[in-house]
Amino acid sequence: MRIDKYLKVSRIIKRRTVANEACDAGRVLVNGNVVKASYDVKVDDIIEIQFGQRTVKVKVLNLNETVKKEAAAEMYEDLSV
Repeated sequence: MRIDKYLKVSRIIKRRTVANEACDAGRVLVNGNVVKASYDVKVDDIIEIQFGQRTVKVKVLNLNETVKKEAAAEMYEDLSV
């Protein structure tokens, strides 16, 4: 699954276009490397997203094409401090 779609489906970022723009701006890192929106996410990847002064760090637990709002948080584990 593409990273921009994963961020939207997991509800880490509300809209896919916003996720796409964050990737294009170099604010999304996977396993320490800046990635493009087309990057293929895999289970156990560590994703870091920089939102201004705040950085969100999550570990991918599973990849679902669609998920209900209540179950979205089960797609990742929050590693932010």
